[in-house]
Amino acid sequence: MKTASARKRKAPPAESPHKLIAYQIHEDDFAPIRPAHRERGWMDETIFSKFAYRCLPLVIANQYGWEILSTHHIRVSWDGTSRREGLVVENLSGDGRLHAASHFGLGVLTFQIPFLFKTTGGWNLMVRGPMNRPKDGIVALEGVVETDWSHATFTMNWRFTRACTVEFGLGEPICHFFPVPRGAVEGFRTELRMLEGETELNEKFKKWSENRDWFLWALGKQKPDVVAQGWQKDYLQAAKDKKLLAQEFVDQRPRNESNQSDGNREIP
Repeated sequence: MKTASARKRKAPPAESPHKLIAYQIHEDDFAPIRPAHRERGWMDETIFSKFAYRCLPLVIANQYGWEILSTHHIRVSWDGTSRREGLVVENLSGDGRLHAASHFGLGVLTFQIPFLFKTTGGWNLMVRGPMNRPKDGIVALEGVVETDWSHATFTMNWRFTRACTVEFGLGEPICHFFPVPRGAVEGFRTELRMLEGETELNEKFKKWSENRDWFLWALGKQKPDVVAQGWQKDYLQAAKDKKLLAQEFVDQRPRNESNQSDGNREIP
């Protein structure tokens, strides 16, 4: 059954000049890749009809790119030392090769990624943990990989924040990635200015700010029409036609390899 996120995805441009390819390295070693999902368990639990989803920048970030899912349910413990042996991975369930191990020491959990990624010239991959999905006791490390020229794989690493035990469930996202143009940051000239010097922008900001202050005041006073409205949708309405979502990877592998992800339960 398709999720709400999947139903809203549009087909990519027919003649897109950019391409992202995930080459599976070994026939018997695979991990599911999916477009990043909109939903988060903690956002579902927020009061007032899941109000966290009203923050459009948060929702856009959640689904900005793709995720690699865990192929096993693992329990990982760290004793707080710098020794590689101080981190222990216990396989609780799952099929195929176990991708998680202690490799660097210092409480770093390493996931082997069974793909070699290639991007169009001039494009890197931003590789990080799942967006807005905090995990107690451990944090995802981030990296920018120059996948347009590199012929090497990369690993996904998580570092413990304290000596403790954590679990990664079967089908839980362990890696989030998306393309970024090389030189984008370096290409920006940066300036500091006073807002009052930009008359048109300043007027728009003041109007928004005053309207926002009034709305919050009216909401606090329980004004019926404002309570019925619930929340302001200015940003959401302005940006509703500007959201583009990641597409599914088109499976170009031979047919006997195409179903290796079956049986992995996806965690939203």
